[in-house]
Amino acid sequence: MEATPQIEADRRLLKFKTYEDYLDSLVTPADLCYMQSVTASRTLAELGYRSTGATLSRKQFERRLAAVIAYLYPTFKPYELASERMPATDDLQKELAIRERPNRLGILATIIFLRNTTSGGFEVSGYIDYGDRLKIEDWKPFFRGKRRLWPKPTDLGYYHWRLGASVSNDSFNFKVIVHPKRGLLFQNRFDRKVISVDPVQSPGSNSTRLCVLSPIYDHVVLLDHVVIQRI
Repeated sequence: MEATPQIEADRRLLKFKTYEDYLDSLVTPADLCYMQSVTASRTLAELGYRSTGATLSRKQFERRLAAVIAYLYPTFKPYELASERMPATDDLQKELAIRERPNRLGILATIIFLRNTTSGGFEVSGYIDYGDRLKIEDWKPFFRGKRRLWPKPTDLGYYHWRLGASVSNDSFNFKVIVHPKRGLLFQNRFDRKVISVDPVQSPGSNSTRLCVLSPIYDHVVLLDHVVIQRI
């Protein structure tokens, strides 16, 4: 959930434990003096006679306070690991199964470089933000061995030899940087560390590179970045 202007404005509601406390904040000492009734004073406030702005109804108060609490203290939603109890038969399946949980938690950010060949003999290659794809796709068919992993035009990097299509996109975890000397780089959005994909260069601070040998794919490289601090 994003912090909308309404949520920011409604942070003031956190100081009230109940709707009655909210109404009491609008009641003046004069109201209590003349009306001699807390209930009547609250009713006067609820009708909007003691506020320069719109007075919230009980339903509005509870809904907007709940929205603020949900933003500040989001409920943890457990997830199911797609690789759990799956009989991995390919090395890429095994490696990505090991990395699934830390990528979902955000403590590890893995970039997958893949080079495949289509049935027509054309190369398709690209860089995939594993954590990003985990959020938007069902990975169970992959871990069951029912579906191959392919780069897409929406991934960090995508190249289709026959179409001559070359695309790069920022993702949830990474920003794409094309450096005039160092070439293609990816910057982690959370700790700002830069990952180099050049095999003759170091991948960067807190990052490692692993080549995975798989009979299913032409070429696979995993770039793992340990996210030290989420800024």
